[in-house]
Amino acid sequence: MARTERTVRDLVGDDTEMRDAVETVLSRAEDGTVRWADVRDDVSSGHWGRLIEQGVLVDGDDGFELADPEATRAAVGQDDAGGDGADAVEDGDDVEETTWSVYDKGVAGVTIAFFVAYAWQPLRDLIGGIMNVALGPLEQALPFYAVVMVLAMGTGLYSTLLQANLMNTEKMGQYQAQMKDLQERREKAKERDDQEALDRLQDEQMEMMGDQLGMFKEQFRPMVWIMFFTIPVFLWMYWALGIGGGTQHIDPGAITIPLRGPLEWRDAALGPVQVWILWYFVCSMGFTQIIRKGLNIDISPSPS
Repeated sequence: MARTERTVRDLVGDDTEMRDAVETVLSRAEDGTVRWADVRDDVSSGHWGRLIEQGVLVDGDDGFELADPEATRAAVGQDDAGGDGADAVEDGDDVEETTWSVYDKGVAGVTIAFFVAYAWQPLRDLIGGIMNVALGPLEQALPFYAVVMVLAMGTGLYSTLLQANLMNTEKMGQYQAQMKDLQERREKAKERDDQEALDRLQDEQMEMMGDQLGMFKEQFRPMVWIMFFTIPVFLWMYWALGIGGGTQHIDPGAITIPLRGPLEWRDAALGPVQVWILWYFVCSMGFTQIIRKGLNIDISPSPS
């Protein structure tokens, strides 16, 4: 795994004694397993403890096991491909970061403009009028509550598909695994009251800030596309109902809310939340769950 390789490289660095210790452990390990008795004549207890502390060696059934023998060999230049080992891991130290395409960036820019429309009525009316070309016939054919249901089902469908296709759950799992591993090692260091280890882990955490930014970008990329398609739908409902001081363009009638009775669509239904947006979110959450179950789509981070 990339983390083990990076850890070993950090340990050996300019420390020739630690490099010798790692090479000794590698040479004495049988099927990845090594005991202290096998190496104590050539490896100091301090170096042995560092390897255990950093997770290079982990508890096994019969002594200790190398967490990742191949990564450890690569880190000290003993990988199968030969060479000095540094170039072999140059691209594997960190989780490969998702690169936003020119289309992703363009959609992000347009989405920001859509947000402006919420506050600027002329732009809101323009987008609402354009969307009405497609949604107007639907509104005339169905009662408004059914129109909102159709819109919620549509947004739930493409939101699920966009998340499934644009979010790399394996990378998300790698990011989370790295953070979990760091937290576990921090807790063990705290239990031992090992300030030196805590300082090293703090430095490692700072180095992982780039990984955290990568995880954020991985999550945000599908959200940009979802908002690109969803905000115009909301702006059409704003336009149609005359939200924000605009002119109301349709007569949606009333809707009966449990425990509240008949209400107008712009009335407050739950605190300051108006009826139309509450109805949309209830429908959207329900349809999204049905769609994910029906298409067997799971967007939870998965381990690599």
